[in-house]
Amino acid sequence: MDISQVEAYNKEVAEQRAQRDADYAEYEAAGRIWGLVPRERITKIKFPRVRKEIIDGYLSMEDMSTTVSDVLDSYGIDGAIPTSYLKPVIPGSKICGPAVTIRNIPVRKTPTQGAHDHDFIAMSTRDIYYIGEPGDVLVSDFGGNLDVSNMGGQSCTVGKSCGFAGNIINGCCRDVSSIREYDYPVFSCGTTQITGKYRMECVEMNGPITLCGKLVIPGDLMVADDSGVCIVPYELAEPILEECLKIAAAEERMRQLIESKAPISELRPLFRARYK
Repeated sequence: MDISQVEAYNKEVAEQRAQRDADYAEYEAAGRIWGLVPRERITKIKFPRVRKEIIDGYLSMEDMSTTVSDVLDSYGIDGAIPTSYLKPVIPGSKICGPAVTIRNIPVRKTPTQGAHDHDFIAMSTRDIYYIGEPGDVLVSDFGGNLDVSNMGGQSCTVGKSCGFAGNIINGCCRDVSSIREYDYPVFSCGTTQITGKYRMECVEMNGPITLCGKLVIPGDLMVADDSGVCIVPYELAEPILEECLKIAAAEERMRQLIESKAPISELRPLFRARYK
């Protein structure tokens, strides 16, 4: 970077922080700040979100994530994660909504010592639920840790009460029975009974994170079903949907022709058309 680039970057950061501070004061006055995560660890509060009619269009597709994955390939975007890495806690779950993000890191002290010292419990999802919007998807990054829980039944209860569409966790969750009973969509790398309290802390909210090695930016459209999870960049949500709906219509036509025993001469022109 030359000096002018550094100055432009510093100006952008200062403007972003000023906007964050103004939004924080507004939300605090409205009773929407829980307060466990310091303001300085929140990168942004307000940002553009994909329109509901676009989200409804994605949800209308039967094979949502597979179709989206193919279109992401055509755009040259690496944004698909299979259920080998992120599985639905409730089979049959379907999620589509704008991402809000939390990034967690491990605590160096042992949890026994942390409890003995009455340390502040620095993990929290409640903050993000209350500054989020109905339809949002919480994407939590703990580096794919398979030992301890990022969130459990109480957290998911808050998420559902705030109207969130679901949670996607680069790590583990717990209280599986409660999550299933509450019918709240959660995708995670695994499940565990071990609490994250005294073992992890939130260091950033609504900043860029990684989800199984893929980039997620707040506002990106998260798409998840039994086949996997996809990350659709905010600015491409509408054109990607248009391509997906064309593919879905062509696939339905192919299905009907196959079931009607149509001749190969009718089927061949449609074969693998989605990849051309």
